[in-house]
Amino acid sequence: MRTDSKVSVVVPNYNGIAFVEACLRTLIQDAPGAEVVLVDNGSVDGSLELVKERFPEVKVIALEKNYGFCRAANEGIRQVTSPYVILLNNDTEVLPGFTDALVSALQLEPRAFSAGAKMIQLHNPEKIDDAGNFYCAFGWAFARGKDKSVEYYEKSDEIFAGCGGAVIYRKSILERIGYFDEAHFAYLEDIDLGWRARIAGFKNIYVPRAKVLHVGSGTSGSRYNEFKVSLSSRNSVYMAYKNMPVFQLLLNMPFLLVGFGIKYLFFVRKGLGKIYRKGLKEGVSMCHREKKVKFCWKNLPSYGKIQIELWRNIGKRFR
Repeated sequence: MRTDSKVSVVVPNYNGIAFVEACLRTLIQDAPGAEVVLVDNGSVDGSLELVKERFPEVKVIALEKNYGFCRAANEGIRQVTSPYVILLNNDTEVLPGFTDALVSALQLEPRAFSAGAKMIQLHNPEKIDDAGNFYCAFGWAFARGKDKSVEYYEKSDEIFAGCGGAVIYRKSILERIGYFDEAHFAYLEDIDLGWRARIAGFKNIYVPRAKVLHVGSGTSGSRYNEFKVSLSSRNSVYMAYKNMPVFQLLLNMPFLLVGFGIKYLFFVRKGLGKIYRKGLKEGVSMCHREKKVKFCWKNLPSYGKIQIELWRNIGKRFR
């Protein structure tokens, strides 16, 4: 049986007319037997109409407005019945063997919740965009290998979380730990999901044989902008609060304060200090409204392993 018959692909879309056609064309060429679901977040640029006209084999879910990446991903995941679900950004182009590599990776690793692809910069294909997402005790999430040569990171490895731009999930575990947290709207939602899987005792892996080209910030428009900085700073506070039990929060508080302080100075230099500061304040407010991950003593070994990794990942961030 072809591996693509065991997988469904969900592609969230918002005003992606510049790149969604190439995304779907390369995906269908790579996985002709896979179910493909595009969830449109109220696009007004004609991309929804383009998909309906040129890709009749793609199932379309049209939302009436932009509910955010998390809601769109969840709407698509709920509709599929395959044991594996690939989540793919609309500004990616799949390279041959992508689908088979991701499905095979989960089949070979029964304790793996997710497997992330090697993402390569589309406009600078000699450089890596993402070779697995990591998170450190400073409260920073970062893409391993960013801007390094594509010759690096050619070995499978365990990562903190798979980047939601090109990743496969085991749906049975999604049903157990929950889908994307829609309170995030967008940004850091993939770290949060991978973190929850780690707490439950599962792991996330990196699969370099699965390759995609990625435009990067195709929806938000740039690497640093008010929309992205505001949501990322807000979600960084909320995510740490949500996933760390009280004792872990207290242990990491000095690191988090230093990390947020450094980031604030960074964004001040870019003229976005006020936006970043406002996002942090909104994140604190979210902590009062939203629920934490329920602490279970049986998961204590997982918390210990995660904590050691949070400290070690500080060094990885500066390599």
